[in-house]
Parts: sequence; structure tokens; C-alpha cells
Amino acid sequence: EPRRGGRGALCWSGTMPKAVKKKAAPAPTPYDAPKASTEEKSGPIWEKKPKNFGIGGDIRPKMDMGRFVAWPKYIRLQRQRKVLYQRLKVPPAINQFRFTLDKQDATEFFKLAAKYRPETRAEKKERIKNKAAQEKETGEAAVSKKANCLKYGINHITSLVESKKAQLVVIAHDVDPIELVAWLPALCRKMEVPYAIIKGKSRLGQLVHKKTATAVAFTTVATDDRKAFSALVTKIKESNVEVGEKHRKLWGGNIMGPKSQAATRKKEKAVEREAQKKAMAQF
Repeated sequence: EPRRGGRGALCWSGTMPKAVKKKAAPAPTPYDAPKASTEEKSGPIWEKKPKNFGIGGDIRPKMDMGRFVAWPKYIRLQRQRKVLYQRLKVPPAINQFRFTLDKQDATEFFKLAAKYRPETRAEKKERIKNKAAQEKETGEAAVSKKANCLKYGINHITSLVESKKAQLVVIAHDVDPIELVAWLPALCRKMEVPYAIIKGKSRLGQLVHKKTATAVAFTTVATDDRKAFSALVTKIKESNVEVGEKHRKLWGGNIMGPKSQAATRKKEKAVEREAQKKAMAQF
């Protein structure tokens, strides 16, 4: 920096500014891997395409929307009735309809019953027509044999059971109202007629050309089917003797919801803790 001398002359001071030394970068070691280039890939494959689930946008992924559906009234009533049947105590006379014939025996029954389906309206009309034509040719009344088929209709079956003409009675488990057939098992036991409860009134209805049937009954079977029929009746009798007595005295229902069950368990645990405290206090 210049400064003024003794006679007004300018002169330089002896100190000079120091130069700033830069630190040299350390040489790379031979073991370091070379850095990869950070160039972003571009193109239609790597391009981000965020989905838009708004109105008129992309299709939403599949999910269960059952809780958001405004179900029809008859479906709500079905579900509420099912829950109500679980909550209420069900007497044994109605609860016995929960215990139905097993799948193997039911298959045997339907296989046998399919051979004894009653005639349809068209078949009956054709039979009457042929009978009239035969009477016209011969001039004598044609003798018609009694049809060997399944009997149906609750009043008809009741009279067959009371007169002990029914050899096997099969009752549907889902008759509504259940009071229509609630007394029929007791009547069959009193008259010593073998009976079974089977799933599906519509399945019984198909056997007799109806939409539904509350019950069907066998009165007679052909000679060829007697062995299979007697084996089926024996199985049903054995199951009624083994399990039927227990089921006839068993109450159903009284199943609370998960929240109620959790609250009951909590109360029971609290009672147990109190009992343990009292027992410890005595000692």
C-alpha cells in the first residue's frame, strides 16, 4: 500500500499481500468405481402416468362395495330375520329342523324318489284319452291300476300317517311358516312312521312337478326297489334313535353378536379377578 514519505514523495511499504493457496484435490484411489452417469431415462416406457379416478377418468380397481349398496327391502328383511333367529332362544320343536339328512343319504333318497314322480298334466290327459278310446273300441269299462307314486300335500300326508299307510315321510327344513310342519315329526313318532328332514322345499317340489313341497311320502315301492328302500329306511331309523333324542331336547339360538360376547367375557374376567382377590385376602 503506498504512503507519503519525508519530502512528500510516495513510497511503498515493505509488506505484500499473501496469495491464497488452493488445496489440491486428492488423487482418486484405484479401487473406487467410476461414477455412473445420472442421466434420466426418457421415453414412453419410463414416462410417469398418474391415474385419475375422477368422473370420466380411469377405471377404479375392483373392491367389495357390498356395504355401500342400497339393498332391496326383501334382502334386508332376510338378513335381519337370520340375525334375529340367531339372537332369540329357539325351542326344541323348531330347532330340530336344523339337523337334516346327510348328503349321501339325501342323494340315495332323490335317486329313488325320481322313479316315483307323479304324472304331469299332459301325461294324465294322454292317459285319459287312451282309456276313453279303449272303452269305445271294446265297449267295456277299462280297468286302471292305482298309480304307484310319491304322495304330497300336507293334509294328504297327515291322513296317510294317521292311518299308518305311509312307509317313509320326508319333510323340508325351510318351510315358511314353520308351524305348518312343526307338529309332523311328533305325529310320525307317535304313529311309528319313519321320517327324515331334508334340505330344500324346492328340491321336494321338483319331484312332484311343483315349485315347492312341504313334505312327500312313500306308500309302496316296486319289487326291484325294495332292497334299496329298506336300506334307506334302516339308516334313517338308526340316525333317529342315535341322535334324534338329543336333538329333540336341544334348544337353539341365543347366539349374541361379537360386541356382546366381548362385553360378557370382560365381565366374567372381572368377576374371576374379584374372586381371586377375596381368596387371597382370606389367607
